[in-house]
Amino acid sequence: MMLEIKALSEKIGREIPLPYYATDLHACIDAPLTIPAGGQVVVPTGLAVAIPEGYVGIVAVRSSMGIRRGITLSNAIGVIDSDYRGPLGVGLRNTTGEDYILQPGDRMAQLMVVPVLRPEIRLVEELPETARGAGGFGSTGR
Repeated sequence: MMLEIKALSEKIGREIPLPYYATDLHACIDAPLTIPAGGQVVVPTGLAVAIPEGYVGIVAVRSSMGIRRGITLSNAIGVIDSDYRGPLGVGLRNTTGEDYILQPGDRMAQLMVVPVLRPEIRLVEELPETARGAGGFGSTGR
């Protein structure tokens, strides 16, 4: 499988690295960007991608951004469909009471490319039984 990436900014490959095996997405901005306390912004990556058909791109916040800095994705997770070819932006939300300054080139999110199954859909009267059954949150004892 090949992931084709188009640089939309001349900074890509120079000031801003291409995504690499870690699949980090970097802030492709000219100057520091303030994410106000409790606010949100969309940060350009300077990239567009061609997600292969049968796959989806999933954008997730880096754990260090969320846990250490209180910066999360504005919509919890980002989805890039295989037919989208526009610029990638990462919506970030500052959950803290203090402004956060994002620097040019900062790693801010991760991109995962995962297969999408498209099962046949069938309406049934009953679902197959499992040991858990309809037990909800916390029902597994963990």
